[in-house]
Amino acid sequence: MLHFRQLFDGTSSTYTYLLADGETGEAVLIDPVFEQARRDAALIAEMGLTLRWTLETHVHADHVTAAWLLKTRLGSRIALGAGAGAGAECADRTLVDGDRISFGHRHLSVRATPGHTGGCLTYVLDDESRAFTGDCLLVRGCGRTDFQDGDARTLYRSVHSRIFTLPSACRLYPAHDYRGISVTTVGEEARFNPRLGGQVGEDDFVGFMANLGLAHPKQIDIAVPANRRCGRPEEEPPADAESAWAPLTYTFAGIWEIEPHWVEEHRNDLVVVDVREPDEFDGPLGHIDGATLIPLGTLADKAAELPREKPIVTVCRSGSRSAQATLILRKAGIDAAANLAGGMLRWRAEGSPVIGGRD
Repeated sequence: MLHFRQLFDGTSSTYTYLLADGETGEAVLIDPVFEQARRDAALIAEMGLTLRWTLETHVHADHVTAAWLLKTRLGSRIALGAGAGAGAECADRTLVDGDRISFGHRHLSVRATPGHTGGCLTYVLDDESRAFTGDCLLVRGCGRTDFQDGDARTLYRSVHSRIFTLPSACRLYPAHDYRGISVTTVGEEARFNPRLGGQVGEDDFVGFMANLGLAHPKQIDIAVPANRRCGRPEEEPPADAESAWAPLTYTFAGIWEIEPHWVEEHRNDLVVVDVREPDEFDGPLGHIDGATLIPLGTLADKAAELPREKPIVTVCRSGSRSAQATLILRKAGIDAAANLAGGMLRWRAEGSPVIGGRD
């Protein structure tokens, strides 16, 4: 079984792809985005996967890769094309046409598809049911060819010889889409791509690309040097203020969570806000000693009254309403806040002390 997830970064319109072998849990991540490293790591943890590789389809000009961040956090290795250019020594492996990246019992085959840049790669799943084309081939389009050793004739030949020769039903997943379209197929693009499909010849394509009139990429002067460092910042990044105060876990749902045992051990250093209703606060589950009762429906109006000198832990019956409470607090400018994982149900189950309640 193959685990497959398509993830999206709205700022750069970048797709990131997670593939994992369902038997071993070994995974690869294609084209990760720096700002989404925390999200991607949370998904990998929640699915119980081990990230073996981050793979780049090319040196991106519109966003910075998360490869280095994920390597430092998860121990994954970094692979990118041998044609990525000077400074790419940060990679653990440089890939050439015909290479294979294994994850568990599955693998991706590497096809060199230069033209958008000199080092573009397409990754093809072992059964040729899926291919990941980067910017080489987009849905009814393609990447530009006017920088980073791009060349229109080379791109045309790459697409026709290395992608259009895959099975017609092979699904193609691009690195970007600006209209919200997530997937296409070889057969569709070979017939309908207005730049490269149908009866479009090589000279037609070269003329088309020479007259795109595109503006200089806004992030290229930042992104390209950073990506040739595999996303490693030139200076050590500052500590994350949202999580530096405790051993927090970030969930794929976007919630910071904290374990009950840590809260119990550091109770005097925290403000506990219980967002249940009054009858629940005094009900069978009881409440945490010293907790402040602020029902969720009133929290937004009362957030400004909460003390800011200590971090805030929110709690409810199961951890659902209190998860929403952390988002309300963040919107009110309180970043040092976390949800009590499992709520009062888990707090009681682990034997932590309560005021009131019934056994």
